[in-house]
Order: sequence, then C-alpha cells, then structure tokens
Amino acid sequence: MTADKTAIIILKDFRKEFGQKLVLDKLNLEIKQGEIFGIVGMSGSGKTTILNSIIGFYQPEEGDVLFKDGENYKSVYKHPLHVNSLFGFASQQASVYPRLTVEENLDHFGSLYNIPGKQKHESIQQLLKLTKLEDSRTRLAVNLSGGMQKRLSIACALIHSPKVLILDEPTSDLDPMLRKQTWDLITRINENGTTVIIASHFLEELEHTCHNMAILHNAQLVAVGSPDELKDNFSKDYQIHLETEQADYKQIIASLKAYKSIITNSEVRDNRLILHTSKPDAALHYVLHTLHVTKQKLADLYVSKPSLNEVFASLTQENK
Repeated sequence: MTADKTAIIILKDFRKEFGQKLVLDKLNLEIKQGEIFGIVGMSGSGKTTILNSIIGFYQPEEGDVLFKDGENYKSVYKHPLHVNSLFGFASQQASVYPRLTVEENLDHFGSLYNIPGKQKHESIQQLLKLTKLEDSRTRLAVNLSGGMQKRLSIACALIHSPKVLILDEPTSDLDPMLRKQTWDLITRINENGTTVIIASHFLEELEHTCHNMAILHNAQLVAVGSPDELKDNFSKDYQIHLETEQADYKQIIASLKAYKSIITNSEVRDNRLILHTSKPDAALHYVLHTLHVTKQKLADLYVSKPSLNEVFASLTQENK
C-alpha cells in the first residue's frame, strides 16, 4: 500500500479480535491532514475500537497504525510518547473532574502534559474563548450542562495543541440545539488547522461537517469517500420531492409514465411524491407541465441527491 503524502494517519491491514469475536478485519484506511473524517456504523460495529486503535490503545492481531512524522511514517505502537503529543482524545462520556472548576480542569490537564506556566495560561484563555466557556471559568464541572461538559472535555483534549483530535460520539445525549453548537465548535477547531476524526451515528450531521467518511459494517469498511462521492456511487439519480394540496399522486404518476426515459422511478413517502431522475432539469419541466394539466396545486417542491441515511441503509443491507 503506497501512502498518499497528504495522509496523517494510515491503517494498514488492521485486524482486531476480542476473544473469538472478529471486530475489525484487515482495514486499510488513510486520513488526510487537515480534514474532518467521520466513521459511521451501527452500534457495536467497531467505531470506538478504531478510535482506540488509532491512539495505540488496542494492539492488533495483524497490521499496524502509522502516523506521519515529517516525511516518514511511524507505528503508533512503537512511539507512545510521540502519540501522546500528536493526539487529543475526547470519549463519549465527558472526561473531566467534577469537583474542579472549568479553569482548574484545563490547568490540570495542561500540567499532565508538562506545559510551561505562561504557555499553559495562554492556551487556557484561547480554549475558553474557542469553546465559549469564558463566562463559566469558575463554575464547578459538576454544575455544567451536558453540552458544556462536552465542550470542556474537548477543550481539555486540545490543551496541548495536538495535530489530531479524536472524538467519540461528541453529540450523543444532546438536544438538537446543543448538537448544532457542538458541530459548530468542531468546524472552528478544524479551521484552526487540526485534523478531526469523529465516530458518530448522526449521519445527516456528519454529511454537513465531514470532508470524508468511512462506513463500517461486519468488521469491514464497506465504503470510503466524501459525502457526495458516497451518494454518487450509490446512485447517479437525483430525487424530486413533490407535494401538492390535493395529494392525488396516482394521477400524477400515471401522467408521468409518458416520460419514463427521463423519470425512471417514483414512490410515495410521508405524503410526498418522490421521483427519480438523472436529468433533473428536463424532469422538472415535465413535472410542472403535468401539474398544470392535472390542475393540482403545488405545495412544496425541491430537488436533492439520495440521503446518506439511504446510502447507509443500502450498504449495510447488501453486506449482511
């Protein structure tokens, strides 16, 4: 396997078992420097195992995990001190000291990395600003909301300015507004130059945040690529989502059969008519004409690619 020189992390023929259970089966994966990379899979599929293996916590039965050091690649298992400085890790449950304040938590984690006093102080102030915890610096961690504890945990993982930040389910157990705030924070961290690797089951949120993603199923990577590439590989078609006031979709479907070379498939879902086409401009023309002829009033209309949820469902069904 020839490494892409922009890759900062490489999994090479990585195989991991727990007892008799095969969890990861000869994975090959490259994560590029400066990207946000998402790992998705069903519960128990091995997402957390990959994250723990990247930081050298789990030894493989076969294969290796390599990190970029200058122009060379080194094994995470042979250079643990280097790995500690290279990576920051925030687990699914916020890993902070409940009886310390926000600022004391950051100071403690900074001391663990032997960061000099002035540099540590500057890093703490920068992280408080980045994570929007400046006004909570004197609050005990135990008194923070779940979302604030997650942000503090991420800040503690960044105290030593790692090149790579690894996040395990960073938005689990958060309401939609707090999830959005967390994804916004992840984007800001990445914009500062940090490579971010995320395991999550929130596919739609990953789609709007990640540069590239891997889908894990049955111990293997069944697809790797950008969200658009994953959707294009699943289907070249676009979807026209149509809703009318009358909702007489049988009449519309019957009329559109005359254009079956353009509109290849149709289905009714959640009181909407969904049409599949590889030529959305032409299809829209015929749809609007059909609505005029059938005298149905348009309530909503938009064009999209298949969702990542559909891609994920298809790939995991195919690879059962």
